[in-house]
Order: sequence, then structure tokens, then C-alpha cells
Amino acid sequence: MFELQATWWELPLRAAIIYLALLVMVRVSGKRTVGQFTPFDLLVVMLLSEGVSNSLSGGDDSVPGGLLVAATLLALSSAVGWLSARNKAVEKFVDGEPVLIGRDGRWFPEVLKRNRLSQSDVEESLREADCELSQMRCAFLEADGKISILKAGER
Repeated sequence: MFELQATWWELPLRAAIIYLALLVMVRVSGKRTVGQFTPFDLLVVMLLSEGVSNSLSGGDDSVPGGLLVAATLLALSSAVGWLSARNKAVEKFVDGEPVLIGRDGRWFPEVLKRNRLSQSDVEESLREADCELSQMRCAFLEADGKISILKAGER
């Protein structure tokens, strides 16, 4: 229970590889994957967690092994946060950028399609902003997956 079953350096290496691979996959999957959690998204996250758990531990079920993997993941998370706060390219990759999805009462269909936004998503954002389509000055898909609406006449 307290004796490592793998070499000490293997667990942090596994954790780093899985962390970076998942970071890339989540970024490639798009803003809406991260921004709004539906029951389907929760299921995917749970299955993703289960799917990589053995890859993280390499069969090591010891307490020190689990703590070493957890410490590595927390250290990597801190390092990525530190890097993204100091480097615009890293920040852009990790956090993403807002995307203009509509202007002057018109949606941009190709941009909506590329970002996998449905008509109901954009209509919901108008309702949340208490804005008619004709009043919309600009609409953005934010880096966190939310949709922001600016009404005409607002700054």
C-alpha cells in the first residue's frame, strides 16, 4: 500500500504526458465543449477521467504513487497558469480568444458552423441579454464558451 510499484520518475512522466495530451484535445475540441456542460459533456468528462486513470498510474495503486501523480498534476496546472499569465502565445493556446459570431443584427453562419453553435444557442444568448436580433450590435463567442451580446447604443 505504501510501496511504489513503479519507478518514482515514471509516474510524473505519465502524468505530464496525459496532462498535455488532454490539454491539446480539450483545446482542439472547441470552446463550446468547455463552456457549457450538458449531461452529455459530463458523461464525456467522467469517461475521459476513467479512460486515462490507468495511464496515469501505470498499475501503481500505492498511496505514495497516487499522491505523486496528484502533486504532478497540480504542479503542471500551476506551471501552465504561470506561463499563460506571462506569455500571450501560451495564453492564447490554453485559454483561447473571443470570436465575432454576429454583427448589426446578422449572424455569421459559417462562423457559427465552424464553432459548432446551434440556432438555439444563439437565440438563448439573445434572450439572456434581453436583446432582439435587430438590436444586436455585436455577438462574441468568448474564450470560455459563453456568448456575449452587445446591444446597439451600448459601449
